[in-house]
Amino acid sequence: MNMEKIKLGIIGIGNMGSGHANNIKSGHCPAVQLTAIADIDSDRLRWAKEQNYAENITYFDDAITMLDSGLIDSCLIAVPHYQHTVYAIECMKRGIHVMVEKPAGVYTKQVKEMNACAAEHPEVVFGMMFNQRTNCVYRKLRELVQSGKYGRIRRTNWIITDWYRSQIYYDSGNWRATWSGEGGGVLLNQCPHQLDLWQWICGMPKMVEAHLHFGKWHDIEVEDDVTAYVEYENGATGVFITSTGDAHGTNRLEIQMDKAKFVVENNKLMMEEYEMSEPEFSKTNQVPFATVKSEKREVETDGENPQHIGVVNAWADAILHGGKLVARGEEGLNGLTLSNAMHLSAFLKKPIELPFDDDLYVAELKKRVNTSRKKSGKAVFADTAGSYAGNS
Repeated sequence: MNMEKIKLGIIGIGNMGSGHANNIKSGHCPAVQLTAIADIDSDRLRWAKEQNYAENITYFDDAITMLDSGLIDSCLIAVPHYQHTVYAIECMKRGIHVMVEKPAGVYTKQVKEMNACAAEHPEVVFGMMFNQRTNCVYRKLRELVQSGKYGRIRRTNWIITDWYRSQIYYDSGNWRATWSGEGGGVLLNQCPHQLDLWQWICGMPKMVEAHLHFGKWHDIEVEDDVTAYVEYENGATGVFITSTGDAHGTNRLEIQMDKAKFVVENNKLMMEEYEMSEPEFSKTNQVPFATVKSEKREVETDGENPQHIGVVNAWADAILHGGKLVARGEEGLNGLTLSNAMHLSAFLKKPIELPFDDDLYVAELKKRVNTSRKKSGKAVFADTAGSYAGNS
């Protein structure tokens, strides 16, 4: 039986690009036909051909040539961070549906330009690869937090230190962990999913103050240890801690609300529900050292966690049948705003109010790109005419 399919091109056949290609090859994305692959690395293209992802794939050593080939109607971008927005915009200008790997970009100014282009091309289905949003645990947590049943958020804490990387990881590519190659460290490489989930579940803060250590645990120039404090409009506070230096780290998200506490750890969602809200208890209780009665339990979920496959299948359904995306492309701005604010706070050694000055961040980032150990990096900055140029 013939099935309607999107004709997909992949830009970048590295770790992530090849992972998506393998999912399609394995039949996990039945509405996707892989028709083209582009990569500037001839060795990777040669390797990709040997994988036999599908019949009649055309290979390109230039992404723009692929976009102009007429062979694709959709494109998945899996290239170094600075180029995410560049190729997304080129897709949109050609009416090609686009899915962008995380992060949305390196700095907010370029992502806002990408989102503005998306607004000019409503015919394009634009998605972000926020696959952790498909995790049943985080989906259920968001539902509970935003239900209104448990009052306001009072405090959020996420310690996500199980991103351990030894030095050989960073030595595997001269672009890794450099300002010119990646534009940041653990915040931009490992943590975009958690930053997205944090704001998706809890909302955006109004202020960020962060302490970053650059090359604390490794011979790198970007951050590998982060402690950030945030404040929300309603008076709630939050802390976000991450590192690639803890050999056996922790992944624990805790959200304290008026009438419940939620904890996500070890792939489980635990809930402690209070008999009454804390503000009500505090006002009526007459016993000096008493605390509100509560009940602890594990929260049941639907068990579904399709990850990258779920994101791609939802995107294909949105293109073919008007279905709903897991994450709209424009939503990539929020998590990046958090990481940029953390960087800027560390650069300037002061708290950062949101929204911050996009141009100020670019100026501070350029200072670090210009002194990066990788002098021939892939950093891309927009000039006043809206075109892009990489550093040399």
